[in-house]
Order: sequence, then structure tokens, then C-alpha cells
Amino acid sequence: MKTLLLPPAALLLVTLAACGESKPIVVSSTAADPNAAELAKRGKVELPPMMTKEVTFRCKDQSLAVVSFFQGDKQVLVKADKAGSPTKLVAEKAGDPYKADGYELTGSTGGITLASPGKPSQACKA
Repeated sequence: MKTLLLPPAALLLVTLAACGESKPIVVSSTAADPNAAELAKRGKVELPPMMTKEVTFRCKDQSLAVVSFFQGDKQVLVKADKAGSPTKLVAEKAGDPYKADGYELTGSTGGITLASPGKPSQACKA
């Protein structure tokens, strides 16, 4: 069996040796970045805020609200339960109510007041 594999392996090596005639590409840390001009034209990128805490609240009508709070106090995610799809609520500046498409949330990790589409505003406790 070993003698049968030797001729195809030798043929493969000869074929690959013929491909190495092109000039190799040299990568160095001193070479100029070919995308430098394009990158300079782009604006500054703001990274998304980091999540600081996720709290499950029990509201007055016995429903649940899972709220994820983010650094900077300008964004929260609200879900009807742990498996639900989140809705992003944003505030103009820190301390303002978080709002989006029929939702309005005020408060912090200890307790919130939440108004959602089709429901009146209600208090929720952690």
C-alpha cells in the first residue's frame, strides 16, 4: 500500500512547486495602510452602552416586565417576560422618561412606572 501512494504524492509536490514562482506579499508594520484615506473620511463611531443591570418587575396588574438598564441612563430594553422580544426605549438625556412606540418608562432599578401600548400607566416593583 505504501508504494502505491508514493507516485501520486510526488506528482502533487511537483505540481505545487511550479506554483511558487510569483513574488510573495510582504506584510510589515511600517507599510502604509491602503485604506487610510477611506478610514479618515468616516465619522467617529460611538460604541453601544454596556448593560448595567437586568431587573424583573411585578406590576400592579400582576404582569411581569423585564427591564435591562444600560450605562449612561439613556436606554433601556423592556420585555413582557424573559423569553419575549425586547423593545428599546430611549431618553433624550439622563433622567428623562424612556420612550418608544407607545411605551413610556420612568424610574430606576428599585421601581418603575410603565405605560405600554393598550395598557394604562402602572407602578411596578422589583
